[in-house]
Amino acid sequence: MTVYDFLPVSREDMRNRDWYYYDFLLITGDAYVDHPSFGAAVIGRVLEAKGYRVAILPQPDYTNENEIKEMGRPRYAVLITAGNLDSMVAHYTAAKKPRSDDYYTPGKIAGKRPDRAVTVYSKLARSAFPDLPIIIGGLEASLRRFAHYDYWDDKVHPPILFTANADIVVYGMGETAIIEIAKRLSEKEDIKNLTDIRGTGYISDALPADETSSFGAVTCYSFEEVAKDRYAYACAAFTQHEEHDPVRGKAIIQPFGGKALIINPPAKTLSTKELDEIYDLPYTREVHPMYEEQGGVSAIDEVRFSIIHNRGCFGNCNFCALAFHQGRVVASRSHESVIAEAEKMTHHPEFKGYIHDVGGPTANFRRPSCKKQQGAGMCKTKSCLGASPCENLDTDHTDYLQLLRKLKAIKGIKKVFIRSGIRFDYLLLDKSGEFFAQLVKDHISGQLKVAPEHCVDTVLGYMGKPKNEIYEQFKEKYAKLNKRYEKDQYLVAYLLSSHPGSTLNDAIRLAEYLNKQGWQPEQVQDFYPTPGTISTCMYYTGLDPRTMKPIHVPKTKKEKTMGRALLQWKNPKNRSIIEAALKEAGREDLIGFKKHCLIRPKKTFFT
Repeated sequence: MTVYDFLPVSREDMRNRDWYYYDFLLITGDAYVDHPSFGAAVIGRVLEAKGYRVAILPQPDYTNENEIKEMGRPRYAVLITAGNLDSMVAHYTAAKKPRSDDYYTPGKIAGKRPDRAVTVYSKLARSAFPDLPIIIGGLEASLRRFAHYDYWDDKVHPPILFTANADIVVYGMGETAIIEIAKRLSEKEDIKNLTDIRGTGYISDALPADETSSFGAVTCYSFEEVAKDRYAYACAAFTQHEEHDPVRGKAIIQPFGGKALIINPPAKTLSTKELDEIYDLPYTREVHPMYEEQGGVSAIDEVRFSIIHNRGCFGNCNFCALAFHQGRVVASRSHESVIAEAEKMTHHPEFKGYIHDVGGPTANFRRPSCKKQQGAGMCKTKSCLGASPCENLDTDHTDYLQLLRKLKAIKGIKKVFIRSGIRFDYLLLDKSGEFFAQLVKDHISGQLKVAPEHCVDTVLGYMGKPKNEIYEQFKEKYAKLNKRYEKDQYLVAYLLSSHPGSTLNDAIRLAEYLNKQGWQPEQVQDFYPTPGTISTCMYYTGLDPRTMKPIHVPKTKKEKTMGRALLQWKNPKNRSIIEAALKEAGREDLIGFKKHCLIRPKKTFFT
């Protein structure tokens, strides 16, 4: 494999291909990995397939525009993404401490992209090419498309189009929007006229009336209002999530400084044929050779022998960015497309016969949640799952089951594992139980990852998760199936501390539950308020935007430290924190020598 199998990454690279012009410069905050798990690679390949010349500039020097200028001026536009992660999440822990490494950078070296990378790159591109259209996209831009609470600054930031000085924001997965933008720019249409493309947003110099949008529109509270009034922020956030639907959604107008942000409705859900075409493009599925001397790019390790078979997630967990980015409507690839990708893997020199994952946002979602949504869109007032499943939910796992069986039958494949998230409440609703049995029998590599997150139903309700009794049912059935098939397989349960709506007493109840179950979690996650989620809205406003009722939010360092320590009460380093938490909550009954106690009393020495 040579550099010519990849998209060009330098002016010299283009000259060696006899390119004397190119159409789009794609700047990304990640290293260049030509794999469909990387958004920049997907957009680059999609444009290439339409006949455009695309060059990629990964992780340019962000202190000046020199490296951008050195690429030469593209004919149509500069496209900008922070990469697969929000740059602030990539750089900082939930405690706002700098991370020591970055798996999307050669040699895992941290700091190769700037904070708020989309904004920084966009301003540099504007400086390099002042009159060239600049289009921003990817996860960071998508989640920051409206006025949003920024956890790291602890204040509300304007919509990213205003801070980045870009022309258009593409949100969601972006393929259909970027194809339309490219077509119209190549036809010499002015960037200012590209106001009718789904899955995009732009700035209007005047405040339009709601009815002026070709999609119909609603107006939410302005930036100025949401920045000073938390009630207004919660109302705006609720509107933004409610209208995020490709069937019934309307454009959303958010005024700011005498202008208006206009976010058009989401792009239509891709058909199976369209999704197949994207994943069947000629990706090398490898890290660019220029990184070999730097130790490669570790992010490829988890995905090189994994397959994405779906998009979208109707699980709609409130702390997850998926619903506001990919959307709640599930789209899936055909069996033929997935099988073709698996067969290619068998010829890879490093392939050992094991497909590490056949998954996606949620592995066992492979079809729309119900028949109604295709004509009417997702329900405004209901969740498909949540605390209790909708009566219209389609829970048949047959298609996914058949796909896994076909993959397992391919010559050269020994095992097909599922490592991405399984939605256990949805799994239990499958009436036949056949998929659950096969999962345990054939598709678990020692441990299955699931996300109960908590055990207190009120907290789970704020998270958008099922009640704890559902997890208990799942756990019991999982144990029985393992016994039936004589398997020694474990559950790895993800737990989340300090989520909005969780009190100190709730954290103690979770610790009691874990103690009773005999669990000793090695890793737990503090709630991380990332832009755009319902849970982040709760964190900032202290309101549940679904009901507008106030909720408790653990915000102080003391309470967050206690909540996290309680999940790891067995760790001796946490003893003093646990004791302080139990005394503050009036739960000294959990300090003692009985089985239900979390910690022992301090030793007393007599002389």
